[in-house]
Amino acid sequence: MYESLREHSSGFHLYIFAFDDLSHKILTNLFLQHVTVIPLSDFETAELLQVKEGRSKAEYCWTCTPSVIYHVLEKFNVTECTYLDADLYFYSDPSVLIGELDIYKKNVLITLHRFSFFPRLYEEKRAGKFCVQFMTFRNEESSLMVLGKWRSQCIDWCFARHEDGKFGDQKYLDEWPEVYDNVHILEHSGGGIAPWNLTDYSFSVHDNIATGKIKKTGISFRVVFFHYQYVKFLYNGDFDIGWYNIPSKAKSLFYRKYILKLASLEKSLKEKNPDYFTGISVFTKGGIKEFVKTILKKGFGYNILKLSS
Repeated sequence: MYESLREHSSGFHLYIFAFDDLSHKILTNLFLQHVTVIPLSDFETAELLQVKEGRSKAEYCWTCTPSVIYHVLEKFNVTECTYLDADLYFYSDPSVLIGELDIYKKNVLITLHRFSFFPRLYEEKRAGKFCVQFMTFRNEESSLMVLGKWRSQCIDWCFARHEDGKFGDQKYLDEWPEVYDNVHILEHSGGGIAPWNLTDYSFSVHDNIATGKIKKTGISFRVVFFHYQYVKFLYNGDFDIGWYNIPSKAKSLFYRKYILKLASLEKSLKEKNPDYFTGISVFTKGGIKEFVKTILKKGFGYNILKLSS
């Protein structure tokens, strides 16, 4: 994500929150330009520490989402902060997305999942209309009010299950457009291409410029970022790219190149850091379930990519 952002944007500063000591050590030693690496000890509050033990690693990361945004706005006194999921990859400058705030005179930006038909049937009610993947908050009173309430909600309840209309840190966003008049829903179709909406578009890449077209309307757009949700490294060198219906053209235009890049970076990290380890262990919690699912997927050849093929 960092390298793609560096390629397409010159005016950014990335604040990376390292959730374990090894990540902090590796990231710090990379001496990345336009980057500040922040350890847990710098931003964990008493409120966060109080709920930490009762949540899984994923749930605690979700719990911290609004807190890390708040930390950057408060400690570094920036005019705005855009939260990015680490599994995003940029294909053009994201400033065009944030620029919609100026056009519509808003100070909070959120993005729709834009689910395709079948994923919408079973995912939208559970995961919500909006995706916590790319969100901008400006350092203004009305924006901070939205962020502050979300932060309190996530500390109170943030779990990987659907309960009373809540799911993780994400379902809270469903009500924002109705409750707050300073929230803008991203309109640019190129912000938020993801496995759950791929079948609604056709894509092409020319001269390293990725473009998409909405099948229903024929409207074309430039791809700004792709959300590579679920991509997993397997022990045998293959890659599991999830459960959604991913068209073969999207695999060749997007996934294969992304995975080749990841594999190259993984090799470099392992060479420089003996303690670094990647893979899916069948012995960890939930690992047996994932192992069985992977065996079934491999048996049917579903969404398992081989770099050699």
